[in-house]
Amino acid sequence: MKKGNKLKASFYLSDDVVRVAQDLLGKKLCSHIDGVYTSGIIVETEAYSGRNDKACHAHLGRFTKRTSTMYQKGGTAYIYLCYGIHHLFNVVTNVEGIADAVLVRALMPTEGLDEMHSRVKTKQADYKLCAGPGKLTKALGINKVRNGIYLASSSDTWIENDLDVHASEIVATTRIGIDYAEEDALLPWRFYLKGNKSVSKY
Repeated sequence: MKKGNKLKASFYLSDDVVRVAQDLLGKKLCSHIDGVYTSGIIVETEAYSGRNDKACHAHLGRFTKRTSTMYQKGGTAYIYLCYGIHHLFNVVTNVEGIADAVLVRALMPTEGLDEMHSRVKTKQADYKLCAGPGKLTKALGINKVRNGIYLASSSDTWIENDLDVHASEIVATTRIGIDYAEEDALLPWRFYLKGNKSVSKY
């Protein structure tokens, strides 16, 4: 298996999580798990800031067993179980001690599609395999076991450069499922590639 241009550690250390959420669009999320390589282009993300965002798990410095991963250095994978069913994959950003993260919401599948179909165990079009945060982790075989891994050096889960995305191709809108966040629910911190069929439906 040949690895492409893996993102360097410096990419993840930006202090602007909203910018990183946009910059991740067009990048390729890769997994090499149980001897099988799968990947997909990131087409949808959401930004969360622990400093000033009521939707963030670490809002106002909240530190728990689950959120402790968010305080690690940028480039750490923050993976947690949602509703006891779905594993959600997040990319920690910023320097150690500041809990910012980007939720990867959808991928456009590129490699290992047969394995993805086998993992999800449902018949669906290829472009739908990773059209949602819980769907993409299942398709790529990513779960809580990989919570806390460092993406810049990991050999089983990492992110590569791939597509060049122009600002005109990015749609900014409100995030999903965070009505509890009051005024912060209105922040336009969800980003997706305009017209891409693999963007999540909700």
